[in-house]
Amino acid sequence: MITEQTLTRDEIPAVWHIDRREVINAVYYLEAGTLVLKPEHHDVRGWSPDGAEKYTPLLEECYDQGGWFYGLFDEGQLIGVAVLENRFIGAKKDQLQLKFLHVSHGYRDQGLGKRLFKLAQEEARRRGAKQLYISATPSEHTIRFYRSLGCQIITEPDPELFALEPEDIHLVCDVR
Repeated sequence: MITEQTLTRDEIPAVWHIDRREVINAVYYLEAGTLVLKPEHHDVRGWSPDGAEKYTPLLEECYDQGGWFYGLFDEGQLIGVAVLENRFIGAKKDQLQLKFLHVSHGYRDQGLGKRLFKLAQEEARRRGAKQLYISATPSEHTIRFYRSLGCQIITEPDPELFALEPEDIHLVCDVR
């Protein structure tokens, strides 16, 4: 049975137990403001070798600054997570970044990612945001997922986030 709850700071390392593997056969590129899908093969076997070491401190900092961490569990094992930044960004300072959203390989395409996304939207609205900002991996599956939820390409990406991930597709979505 899948359960859900807000994560504690001590549970952040469990994120690295999420099975991130994926075979990618096509990748989106943003060309002159238009998404262009190109065949490209990647066999992602999991997190990068330095992922936990590199990103755990960033997630802990986000948590310490009031970020929102929410997890889905199956028999005590973390199988999905969403992380929402607490710092407002955007020209109107009315956007919160969906910093992290991952669902384990064996649990994808069951509505769990959508559930986490909707919960992040609700939390962003509670915090006073008008939009979620997403810097998304450009894989076909990921971009189709976000587009199916109403996310749109942002015309002027956040300069700091774009500098960190220039190959990502930068999107926004109203929190309604």
